[in-house]
Amino acid sequence: MSCLLTAFTAAVLFSTQAFGKTVTGFFKTEAARQHKGQFITKFMYQGADGLLVCQLDNPSLAAEKESRLLLYPNVEEDWNNLSCSERLSSAQFIISLSQEEHNQTIPQHSSPTVWSAVYADRYTCQDDAVIPSHDDLQFTVLLLNADSAGNPLEHFSAEEAGLQTFYFLLLLAYFVASCIYIKPLYQALRKGGPMHTVLKVLTASLALQACSALCNYIHMARYSRDGIGIQLMRGLAQFWAMAAQVSMLYTLLSLCVSWSLSRGRKPQSRPLQWEQSPASTAVAVCGVVLQGALLLWEQYSASERQHHSHGSLAAILLIALRVTLALLLASVLYQIISTERSTLKRDFYLCFAKGCFLWFLCHPVLVLVSVIFNEHQREKVVTIGVILCQSISMVILYQLFLSRSLYWEVSSLSSVSLPLTMSRNNQRGRY
Repeated sequence: MSCLLTAFTAAVLFSTQAFGKTVTGFFKTEAARQHKGQFITKFMYQGADGLLVCQLDNPSLAAEKESRLLLYPNVEEDWNNLSCSERLSSAQFIISLSQEEHNQTIPQHSSPTVWSAVYADRYTCQDDAVIPSHDDLQFTVLLLNADSAGNPLEHFSAEEAGLQTFYFLLLLAYFVASCIYIKPLYQALRKGGPMHTVLKVLTASLALQACSALCNYIHMARYSRDGIGIQLMRGLAQFWAMAAQVSMLYTLLSLCVSWSLSRGRKPQSRPLQWEQSPASTAVAVCGVVLQGALLLWEQYSASERQHHSHGSLAAILLIALRVTLALLLASVLYQIISTERSTLKRDFYLCFAKGCFLWFLCHPVLVLVSVIFNEHQREKVVTIGVILCQSISMVILYQLFLSRSLYWEVSSLSSVSLPLTMSRNNQRGRY
């Protein structure tokens, strides 16, 4: 597991690319000729008063090259099939770069629209012309939506708007919940019990999700001011989120497989204890490695596309894996429940199944549901929905393993060794 976490850290932190809405770089004549225009960035404008600002370090060189910045709304798939001259002439706005700063107002559309910025100059469509040995043009491009006051100061594009507020509210909920439940949870962890390891993993996974939300909020708070953010925090947020996914997957698979293997052992003095065996460990590790590889692939694909895309091959395979794991858990739990005579134990397994299915199936279901929303809302629906559903899943599992009624009955242990239970001597009525 430590090797896997090390691979996650290296892959996420060192491959993170800066795709902010304040874009800096160089206008390159050779790249513009090779690709029929050098792609700079894209941004989803919404409402009125959208603004694009282009700043140059050497406007005289830009004027000599006849440099232009071309803006295209909603680029179609057949755009790549156009010739060089057709592509340049199809731009809705052509900004001649001859000054230190150029401001271009983006007109309002009926719905949020993706605008692409492409650089071209006098040599872009002249394949036979010799490119002079000039330096590349250094630029800074700012892309701004209007804020609540109608001023173009908002770096968030339409598909990102509202996420900073969501992460703030999520952190606030985590803080309030920790203030209320940290003491009884700490006492439960100190007392131990047959499910002590499960409680520790649940707590660690919840802490990892909170760390991910905190890093995302810090990144977006800076992003809202400069359009770049803190890419280290963005990478850490992705890493903590993947670590939480991996730890929960390993726990749920290990529990289900170990329970199914222990069914044949007689007597069952502790039927619900997490008893790791070579078979259960092998199944859990295989699932963890496969999901970890797909998560890394999905993050890499998202970086290449400058946004998360649920239509990529990695995302589709990840969804298929989660559905397969849900079916595997369903079959294992069905075999356990169908042969269980105790009503309390069946209720325990059914409640555990609800938490598992909510954790694994929320992402595939939300991806399907997001199709009915507009394009700029789909990413937010999936992101917010998955975080909330997985948090609810953790709450269900917490209630299950800390519940005195089911937990005490099905564990076949005395109440003295159970967490969050009432002692007959000096703690009656405490909980």
